[in-house]
Formats: sequence, structure tokens, C-alpha cells
Amino acid sequence: MDFYAKISQITQRDSRYKADAYEFVMQALWLTQKKLNRTGHVSGPELLSGIREFGLEQYGPMARAVFQHWGISNTGDFGRVVFNMISDGVMGKSESDSLDDFKDVYDFKEALDIFKPVKNQQGR
Repeated sequence: MDFYAKISQITQRDSRYKADAYEFVMQALWLTQKKLNRTGHVSGPELLSGIREFGLEQYGPMARAVFQHWGISNTGDFGRVVFNMISDGVMGKSESDSLDDFKDVYDFKEALDIFKPVKNQQGR
């Protein structure tokens, strides 16, 4: 069965996350593997770093809003997307991988809000 058919099955079973989130995670995985010069496993925190980087590259200051549109509001949500794909054989995992690897790795507001207001010379 192809990737999109499996993602369709997953989103029918778990409608919290849009199909776009699953495709994005796979793209972020491939880019993270390439960046780390690996063909196999990456850890949850490594993948989340790649997700942050790819999200900012693709969506800039809108990354957090795009993720929220997909149903993703924290790093744990990305972990649930990953583990949904693992349960359907789209991704693999090592013995030590856990959903907890994705819990509270970074705060979306701090990690994705790349444009901060600049104070003027008078501190306003």
C-alpha cells in the first residue's frame, strides 16, 4: 500500500491531525537524516530539531500557525504523529524509542516565533 493510502487510513482512525502533518514529518525525517549524514534511525529530539528547522524554512513566521492548523500544538503532538505512522508500518523505531522522547522538547512559541518585537531607544 502506498504512503498516501496509509496516511488516509491513519487520519480516518485518528482525526486529530491532518494528512499534511504526516507528509511534513516524513519530509523533515528525510532532511534530518541527510543533515546528520544517516540513512537510518534518528532520535525523537533529533527529529524535532529537524522539524523546527524545516518548518521555519518552509513557513517562516507562519510555522506555528500552520502546525496548529494541522492539529499540532506541541512537540508531543509530533510524537503522536510519528507513533501513528510506526503503528501502521510507515516508519520504524528502535527498542529504546518512546513517545516520551517527544514530550516538551521545546516550546513552540519560543522555538518558532522567529521575529521578536524590537524595542525603540526609549524601551517601548
